[in-house]
Amino acid sequence: MIDQLLNIVKQFGQESIVDNPEVPNKDNQNVMADASQTIAHGFQNILAGGGFQNILDLFKGADNNNQQQSSSSGGGIAGLLKNPIVNMMVGYFISKLVSKYKMSPSSASSVANSIIPSALNGLIQQVNDPNNGGATLDSLIGSLTGDGQEAQSNGGSSQLQDILNSFTGGGGANTGGGGLNIQDLIGSLTNQAQNSMENRSSEGGGGLLNVIKGFFN
Repeated sequence: MIDQLLNIVKQFGQESIVDNPEVPNKDNQNVMADASQTIAHGFQNILAGGGFQNILDLFKGADNNNQQQSSSSGGGIAGLLKNPIVNMMVGYFISKLVSKYKMSPSSASSVANSIIPSALNGLIQQVNDPNNGGATLDSLIGSLTGDGQEAQSNGGSSQLQDILNSFTGGGGANTGGGGLNIQDLIGSLTNQAQNSMENRSSEGGGGLLNVIKGFFN
């Protein structure tokens, strides 16, 4: 699933980054890699902080027909920009563009406010597309929690995707299918994400960062 995220960033990065005169050509690939890293590590940090429900809320309002409803906080890109998760990622990426690539704050804001919500919108649509069996919430979360394995139930079903599919909009749930306790699931995902981040730190970046850099180099 991480490969699909990287492909989405590359797709939307063509206009936002590659064709943008504010971004030097020599930096195009690195900027796209940093955009991907911002999204991936943003999700990891949220998971590690016990925020799986917030990620679920981000995905569960999406429109399965790839129309304008793409987040629980509103429709399309405009709705995503009202979401605190998206705002966090955009703000972080702006800071990185200014500090690492010496972009002006206005140019950095323009790039970040284009690529981050556009890529997230594409990712949300793919995860909510019933015809795209390879893009599930399980595969996304699994790629962010260390071992790249999908978070699945013992029966081999897509546990997290089943929870996502059980929602038709706002609200929450205490249990998923088969009597699954959401709080137990959140605790497990939190621990996995924390362990993944510890490993990433001890390895000087870790496997996920290497995958992202390798994809754009």
